[in-house]
Amino acid sequence: MLLIQMKKFILLFNTLLISTTLLAQNFPYGKATQAEMDMKSYDKDTSANALVLNEFGKAAIELTHANQIRLVYEYHVKIKIFNHKGFSNGTVAIRLGNNEDNTLSEDIDNISAITSYKDDKGVTQVAELDPKDIYRTRDNKYNTTLKFAMPGMRDGCVIEYRYIMMTPFFDHFHTWHFQGSIPKLYTEYEAHIPGYWVYNVSIRGGLKLDKSTSDLERSCFSVTSAVVDCVRIDDAMKDVPAFITEEYMTAPQNFLSSLNFDLVQYTNPYTGVKTKVTEEWADVDAQLKKSERFGDQLKKTEFVKTQIPTEILSIADSNEKARAIFKWVQKSFKCNSYAGMYSNDGIKKVFNTHAGTVGDINLILADALTAAGINTETVLLSTRDNGVINRLYPNTAYFNYLIVKANIGGKAWFLDATEPLLPFGILPLKCLNDQGRAFSMNKPSYWVSLDTRQHNENILSLDLTLQPNGIAKCKFTRYLGNYSAYVKRMEIKKFNTPDEYADNFWSKLPGAKLIKATITNVDSLDAPITEEYEIEINFKNELVHDHFAFNPYFFNKMSINPFQLAERNYPVDMGMPYDEKYILNMHLPNQYGIENNLQNQSVTLADNDGIYTTHFENGANGITFSSLIKFNRAVYPTGEYPYLKQFFNKIIAAEKANLIIQKK
Repeated sequence: MLLIQMKKFILLFNTLLISTTLLAQNFPYGKATQAEMDMKSYDKDTSANALVLNEFGKAAIELTHANQIRLVYEYHVKIKIFNHKGFSNGTVAIRLGNNEDNTLSEDIDNISAITSYKDDKGVTQVAELDPKDIYRTRDNKYNTTLKFAMPGMRDGCVIEYRYIMMTPFFDHFHTWHFQGSIPKLYTEYEAHIPGYWVYNVSIRGGLKLDKSTSDLERSCFSVTSAVVDCVRIDDAMKDVPAFITEEYMTAPQNFLSSLNFDLVQYTNPYTGVKTKVTEEWADVDAQLKKSERFGDQLKKTEFVKTQIPTEILSIADSNEKARAIFKWVQKSFKCNSYAGMYSNDGIKKVFNTHAGTVGDINLILADALTAAGINTETVLLSTRDNGVINRLYPNTAYFNYLIVKANIGGKAWFLDATEPLLPFGILPLKCLNDQGRAFSMNKPSYWVSLDTRQHNENILSLDLTLQPNGIAKCKFTRYLGNYSAYVKRMEIKKFNTPDEYADNFWSKLPGAKLIKATITNVDSLDAPITEEYEIEINFKNELVHDHFAFNPYFFNKMSINPFQLAERNYPVDMGMPYDEKYILNMHLPNQYGIENNLQNQSVTLADNDGIYTTHFENGANGITFSSLIKFNRAVYPTGEYPYLKQFFNKIIAAEKANLIIQKK
């Protein structure tokens, strides 16, 4: 990791990957060259639908013409679009922020956009963006998005756009992503930072810089009579491969090659007052305790206690009382889907509206549990799509979610009351992301692993009797426990009734007819769900012949390996362990038999971290078959990726095997 800190008149250097005297330089704007127009594909990645030809960014803290100090960010990019699958790169969305009362906001200026394309006669034409086609949408209280679509898009075109953004928020120093969803021929970033501001600068990702300089610019910034030096950073990469996402991963920004800036402290250029932004955790704790939106809300236990039903408070057993309080909060308040860890308007208002943010509802849960005499802490975390916390620098800005930790009888229970179908002690997958910061009003905060001991548990059994007329009578039973039960409840609740869900499920299987459906424990959140179905499957067409092929996995056959990359440079993160069992009992008419046996399988990963086994028995009037797929870990490091890929390939190959049912 490269770390650089700047202080007034002082420049501190750490490890520099490569030194060069090349100067950063923006590239000319305008019509594409003939070579760019004639380019048919990218030789280093022929599968690419688009390619960044050149990309340049510059960020500098400057005194503007309006005599305001602003962080000025310039962006300029030129992209080759090979085919229509690359058209998504021509839709541009730029998010802008503002403070709570909207007195300070980010803004965009000098937007230019041009598309070079060949007309039907092969002549290069140019289409320019009409400013009327630029529009803004309000996302929420704190954000606006500016959007535009590149004009004249067609296969083989070259698009180019540039803009300048100005922000009053110096903690928003722009992260530069050297890597993106399409490959890049060249990408460069230049930063100019006066000595009044101190940033931790870090390089993330596994790619090496092709250019990296850091030098001192004398007397580059002045306000009134004060003049200070600046640090100038200039980093670049060439021939950057596309970052390809796969299943079982957290936020891409955790792994993309990028340059990141974290504000440590700044000095007011007018008054000389120094403010420390990155504090020790003790300072962060003190700020949270004093916060009207956080600590003050955790002091409202007496108010919350008056709202809890007396029959709940009178429960003697702490575990049962905690579960009852959790259910009460779940049922009493609806989450408005705004993530966060604060109560912006205070939890008393939430009791009037019965709706609030994630912060509102889980702060109420923490107060209610504390009021009931249960040792409780809040836990600040970053969701999987928000990125992993940088634990080197204490800062609440990294967090975007709040849950509750209830300590009962020597056991920790992690709770989220914002989702009405979550069982006690189970977290949504989005929360299972490395570690969280446990906070309470009476002791220092600390890092805590978000280990809820939850897992996916799925047991499926099928008892199938094939009749001489070609109709198979089946009893299908599925047992879903732990997190799998929560996922199934969400699936069922999308329909008006469980029966409607069952009808929809079986209508998707060709030849299947639902006779009877029984689904138990849909509303009992702490219990497993059991699905029992009586169905008929039509095999008449197959029985016309003397033999036919039957695949034991016709209900849940795995046909595509989720791991397709030649090399994956980020871990496989399933979120939680996984356990799936499948049992098939198949009974045949007297005049039919099984002509082949399925080969028993036994495949394991190192240390039994993954297991796949099958067992087959061919009896006088039918077969018994079972399989087990089990992953005992939630996260597998990059070095184990080839073995996981091979593991899934073996499962897919085994599940292709058919039984041959032959007439005697």
